[in-house]
Amino acid sequence: MLEPRHDWTLAEAEALYALPFPELLFRAQQVHRAWHDPAAVQMSTLLSIKTGACPEDCAYCPQSVRFDTGVANEALLPLEAVIERARAARAAGATRFCMGAAWRSPKPKDLEKVAAMVRGVRELGLETCVTLGMVSGPQAQQLKDAGLDYYNHNLDTSEAYYGEIISTRSYQDRLDTLGAVRAAGLNVCCGGIIGMGESPRDRAQLLVTLANLPEHPQSVPINQLVHVPGTPLADAAPVDPFDFVRTIAVARIMMPRAQVRLSAGRESMSDELQALAFLAGANSIFYGEKLLVTGNPDVAHDRALLARLGMHAEAQGAAHAAQQPTAAQAPVTASAASAASAPPLQSATA
Repeated sequence: MLEPRHDWTLAEAEALYALPFPELLFRAQQVHRAWHDPAAVQMSTLLSIKTGACPEDCAYCPQSVRFDTGVANEALLPLEAVIERARAARAAGATRFCMGAAWRSPKPKDLEKVAAMVRGVRELGLETCVTLGMVSGPQAQQLKDAGLDYYNHNLDTSEAYYGEIISTRSYQDRLDTLGAVRAAGLNVCCGGIIGMGESPRDRAQLLVTLANLPEHPQSVPINQLVHVPGTPLADAAPVDPFDFVRTIAVARIMMPRAQVRLSAGRESMSDELQALAFLAGANSIFYGEKLLVTGNPDVAHDRALLARLGMHAEAQGAAHAAQQPTAAQAPVTASAASAASAPPLQSATA
């Protein structure tokens, strides 16, 4: 059995990216089947509980107060409205309810309100996740005590390219928040964005950073940049779809236990591209008509796509079963056991 590693090198990650596309997907699928049900997809719903006027300058974000994107500044939603949306998400088949607030860091009075939301959503039987910006150790513990399951805080890109995208928060700030979240015993949801002008090396380095954390993130969202008018990245060059799928596949090989999530950008992805992403090891999606303030495929379309592929929504709580492989899943062959560290085929470097 190939055990998860925390000593990946950039050269190893780049070698995986350089594999011929069919070989990379084959290796990713072998790893995926060893740890997960290959036909199951975890369904999450994301609600913006506090929209707009974020003081940060993330070049991709329509909620930054620094950019004119037409997104209004809205107050924190009342508890009752959040619980009603969580009930609707559960009825639509979501098993995890994620709440996002456009803050640099939550204030004490706001954090207590979010903690009440977490408690209310947990009472509905849903897994809970929040993304609130930077948090300290005591703040992470307060959320843990309220029953929070996951905290999302993305690294976005490599440390080398990070300064091209964000100047108001350092890379170390993000790593410190991840450390506080892990120390509180929360599951970590952390990934990045593809298509911001970064190089293939930046993508490989992002995955190396994630895979070499003391514990792999339990969820790894891979976002495709949404080109929002008014943001500095509105006119960024589109991502080659195969490059996007390669990123999914390499993430799956390097972090075998994680749920790899198709996140932002799905609205512009064809059904065929999403099917390739599932084949490459993606096994989680954001489910619903809106992802914070940008579009997302609607529920009916997602259900129809999974039905066409013979796939199904993961049952509540099944995510935790992926922490250990089960006998019901395909065993790892000798070739699969070396998939993560094997060098690329000769043709890949010719």
